[in-house]
Amino acid sequence: MSRIGRQPIAVPANVTVDINAENAVVVKGPKGQLSRQFPRTIDLVREDGQLVVNRRSDAGQERALHGLSRSLLANMVTGVTDGFTKTLEVQGVGYRAQLQGSSLQLALGFSHPVVVAPPEGITFAVEGPRILVQGIDKEQVGQVAANIRKLRPPEPYKGKGIRYLGERVRRKAGKAGKVGK
Repeated sequence: MSRIGRQPIAVPANVTVDINAENAVVVKGPKGQLSRQFPRTIDLVREDGQLVVNRRSDAGQERALHGLSRSLLANMVTGVTDGFTKTLEVQGVGYRAQLQGSSLQLALGFSHPVVVAPPEGITFAVEGPRILVQGIDKEQVGQVAANIRKLRPPEPYKGKGIRYLGERVRRKAGKAGKVGK
């Protein structure tokens, strides 16, 4: 049995979870509402303030979906209560980020500024060289952060670019120059 899949999910008092017959789940909380369709082979049961995820058989596909379904449901509950944040760092001379309305304007060494419009449910915040990507859907927050990082990934020689907070970039030595002349 999946170790993650069998752990119950605590549902706070200010969160409502609606499960219909087709395994469509709607989670409402103080930060918003999320919905997701789960496979019919996974049973979602509500037991005294907790959600329990069970599988019907030990078939390989159902075993694979058991822990995944539990994690997705737990992330939905966490998202509508606390939300998720990914932090990016902009490093490099002349590289900077600033907010332009709700959009993010980046100077990344190109001949033009790069403007990133936030998708619905995502907000940006800029604190010095750090960009905060915030939202209630963990999957969407991670994807938007990855798309921003992809605009100018950190390069190995000087380390310039956009990286996740705490990300280690392997540095290369570069060329030694002419010797002996």
